[in-house]
Order: sequence, then structure tokens, then C-alpha cells
Amino acid sequence: MTLIIIAYLGGALTILSPCILPILPFVFARAGQPFMKSTLPLLMGMAITFAFVATLAAVGGSWAVHANEYGRFVALALLAVFGLSLLSPHVASVIARPVVEFGNRLVSSAGNPAAPTIAGSLVLGIATGLLWAPCAGPILGLVLTGAALQGANVETTLLLLAYAAGAATSLAIALFAGGKVFSRMKQSLGLSERLRQGLGVAVLVGVTVIALGADTGLLARLSYASTAVFEQAVIDRLHEEKSRNRASVVADNSSMTMVANSKAPFISELPVEGIAPALDGAVDWLNSKPLTATDLRGKVVLVDFWTYSCINCIRTVPYVRAWAEKYKDQGLVVIGVHAPEFAFEKKIDNVRKAVEDFKIGYPVAIDNDFRIWRAFENSYWPAHYLIDAKGQLRYHHFGEGNYAQTEQAIQDLMREAGKKMAAEATVTPDAKGTEIAPDLQNIRSGETYLGYDRAASFVSPEGLLSNTSRDYSVTEPGLNEWGLSGRWTVAAEKAVLDNAGGGIAYRFSARDLHLVLGPRADGKPVRFKVTVDGKAPGKDHGADIDADGNGQITTTKLYQLVRQAGDVEARNFEIRFLGPGVEAYAFTFD
Repeated sequence: MTLIIIAYLGGALTILSPCILPILPFVFARAGQPFMKSTLPLLMGMAITFAFVATLAAVGGSWAVHANEYGRFVALALLAVFGLSLLSPHVASVIARPVVEFGNRLVSSAGNPAAPTIAGSLVLGIATGLLWAPCAGPILGLVLTGAALQGANVETTLLLLAYAAGAATSLAIALFAGGKVFSRMKQSLGLSERLRQGLGVAVLVGVTVIALGADTGLLARLSYASTAVFEQAVIDRLHEEKSRNRASVVADNSSMTMVANSKAPFISELPVEGIAPALDGAVDWLNSKPLTATDLRGKVVLVDFWTYSCINCIRTVPYVRAWAEKYKDQGLVVIGVHAPEFAFEKKIDNVRKAVEDFKIGYPVAIDNDFRIWRAFENSYWPAHYLIDAKGQLRYHHFGEGNYAQTEQAIQDLMREAGKKMAAEATVTPDAKGTEIAPDLQNIRSGETYLGYDRAASFVSPEGLLSNTSRDYSVTEPGLNEWGLSGRWTVAAEKAVLDNAGGGIAYRFSARDLHLVLGPRADGKPVRFKVTVDGKAPGKDHGADIDADGNGQITTTKLYQLVRQAGDVEARNFEIRFLGPGVEAYAFTFD
């Protein structure tokens, strides 16, 4: 219930964000109309359609994406008809003639466009819902991520519906106020006809802007930080509440102390968090046969949720690998659960290659359907769970860090299982390249996605156009802004280069810059060249390029392209690809 309320409040906040702007003309065109016959059906149609489409987008396959695209085309045509009908009764009559009854219901009642019907308003609401793409702030991000990971169920659809209902409520309030204003204008100034024509023009402009993709380019430049800050505060409060409900006690040296020569069995002070879920549902296993509860009975188990292109996961791998090696003779079982963030991480061959590159020898479960993820009620990459010899969850840690405490918890549970081992120093892995810990004091740039679903701070003047090949240009981005040059097609989670010679520019401030890249669809490598402040990177080159900035994309993974050797300062990064077909996903920084 709490999440539903939060989703509703997040939706209500959309009235304050710029992402609501493209659909305002469609909504305010009904201002001043009867609430039950016009406003309510329109807002209900918008809310229900958004919840339905968002559910399909989160859990469906490519067919859902294509269906939504076709739906958008129909919606744009429908709303264009509506806009034309507002311009003049004569136009409305001409438009209505070919579609007879349907046209009359949609744009008029007995030839009068000012008298709406419930069915017509509902159809317009459905069309608006197909076009509405609200800002993915923290609350909507939580809802959509939950929908993608939890699968198609009543709870995720209710959350999306609650978000849409919140937006509809704030729009209804705005419409009520707008209706009063429009009514006074009509009475006092006699502007009814001009006002209706003005709304028709606004609707047609809105249709044109959305059809050309200009709305995404404009909104990428506008800030909705004021609502995002509030939303993030709500999310943080929710996480604090969950943490209190599910204790996470960190092991320390005192919990591992044993009285000399004592014959009493050691009992750890780590709390019991519940019975460990089964590891059923993996689509495949690497380095091992599928492991069952029977196989793991009587053993201490470390479960590590990760995905191979995640920089945070990459930096935890040396520790997990070291623990697996150090404690294997004492019976510790380490299991990596690979849960993909991007579509390319669902390809088992890609994961197998990453496992080899990272020199991972412990079992890895391929959790492409997130069944193990959901069983653990997990929400994070990386996440570590410790299971004791009785099959009980005893410890968890989310994110990087706390390595010493996690290892002490491992030792604690090993002793509790009857293993004779003295307190030992914790591991200090020999991390290299991308595995080295971040320079947290100097990071001023954050993770940036290149697909249109989560793109932000995009400054190419052409604007971001989804799923359409177009030419882009970029001059000098500001700090934490980026742009494309050359011909690209921007998909939901990646940008694909259509012609050789294209590039990406980003002004960043951090020690390291990484970029998740993939080769051509046929797997052929693509060469590229990096410049920093317009010159070869020299001593500031990353692990995956040379001092002259030359590199090659051989597989889809995270590439370290810049590591500043001296003082960390804001730099202009540019990468230019010498061949077509490159897939670019996301920037990360250390």
C-alpha cells in the first residue's frame, strides 16, 4: 500500500515537470467542458492506456515495442483530426463525413464540436496516453524497474496505474482552474471562437512537435531537479524503513571472539533473516552443473548478484574471486548470479566471455528471467547474501565496499559450521584497470545512458529522435553534457552508428571515464580513436586504449577510455569510430 501511495504522489508531481508539456494542448483543449462527459473520460483513458503500455514496455518483447510505435502513429493521426476539427466547424464536418458515426462521436455531437461525448473523450484520452512519456524520475524509475524485474503481475500494473492516476488528478485540478478562466474569457470578451481555434492550433503544434521527435530534444535540456529531489527523498525514506524491517547486522571482530580452550560450540551473533530461497530458475549455469538445496546442505554459501558491464560489479569481482579461492578448502561455496541490465547481457556467450576475462572459476547462474533475483527480493547490483550451513540467510550487503565486514561474516559462519580456523587478515586483491577502487573525492560526473529511455543532458541541436536514423552534430558540451556527431539511430537502451566517422562528445570531471560499447551486429571489430581536450590522451589513456588514443571494440563490454594520471579536472572527451555499426550504451565514471 505504501508503494502505491508513493507512486500516486510521484504521478501528481508530474504537473511540475517539463515532461508534461507536450500533452498539455490535448488536455486543455477540453477545458470548460462538462467534467463527467469530457474531462473524466479523457483522463481515465490517458491513465489506463499509459499503465497498459508501460506494463508491456517493461515486461514485453520486441512485439510490444512495435505495437506501441504503431499505436503512436494512430494516436498522432487521431489527435491531428481533433486539432483540425477545433479550427472550424466546416473542417470538422468535412473530416467527419468519411468516418460517419465514429467521426461524429469523436469531434462533434449533432454537428456541434463544442458538445463532447463520453466515447469521443475516452478515445482522445487513449490517444494521449499512447503519446505521454513522463520524466523517469526516482519514483517512476522505481516503479518501471520493479515492473521489469518482477514480471507481469497485478502489483506492478497497479503501481503504474497509481502513477498515472496521480498525474491525472493534478491535470484535473489544472483543468478545473483553466475551465474557470476560459469561461470568464468567453463571457466577458466574446472570444469563444478564437479561443477554440487557438486550442486547435496548439493541438496541431503539439502533434507536429511529437511526430518530429523535437519534444525529446527540448525536454532533455530542461531540468526537473526540483521534483526529482523531493522524489528521491521519499525513496530514501522508504529504503530506510525497509532497512529497519530487515536487519542487516555487520560482523565485527567481537562477534568472532572465542574463549580459549572452550568446548562450547561457536554461535555467531549474525541475525537470522529468514530461510534462503532456492536457486531455481536459471536458464543456464557456467563452471558448474545446476546447484540445488541438496547440493548446498551443510555448507556456507555466498551469493553474489552481478552483471558484467556494471562498473560497481566489476570492482567487487576481485574480492569475490579472492574469497572463493581463500576459503574453498574450508567448504565455502561462492555462486555468482548474473542478472542482466542490458539486452546484450542476456547472451550467454557474452557472459561466458566475461567470466573468462575476469578469471571467475566459481559457479555462475545465468538469471536472464530474474527468477532468482525475485526469490531473494533483490533490487541492487552488486548484492551479496550469506547463507549458513542450515540454509538460513544471515547477512547481506548492497553495493560496493564493506569488504572487511563481509569477509569477517564469512569467517564467522564458517566457524559456526564447525570449521577450525583462526581469525585471519582479510584479503587485499591485486586489482587492475577497471577493477581499481573509485576516486570518490573527485567524481563530479554520474552514470549517463545513451538510449532514449533514460537519456539526459543531451545537447546535440537536432534533438534526440527515437528509432529513426538521422544526422547529429555537437560543438562544445557543458559539464556533464553530451552529444552525437554523424548519423545515428537511437534506440531505447543504445545508440547505433549508421555510418563510419561518427562520434560521441562528453565533458566530464572524474579520474576515470568508461563507456559500454559493442561491435557491429555481425560481430566484426570496429576501430576507434579517443581525444582528450582535442589531443591524444598520452599518459591519461585508459586500460583499453593506447597513449595515441587508438582502440578496438571486439565484444560488448565496459571499456576504460580515460584515466587521468595527474590532478583530476574537467576534460573534453571525444571518441570517433572508424567503422559503422557500433552500439553505445552508457558512460560511467570513477
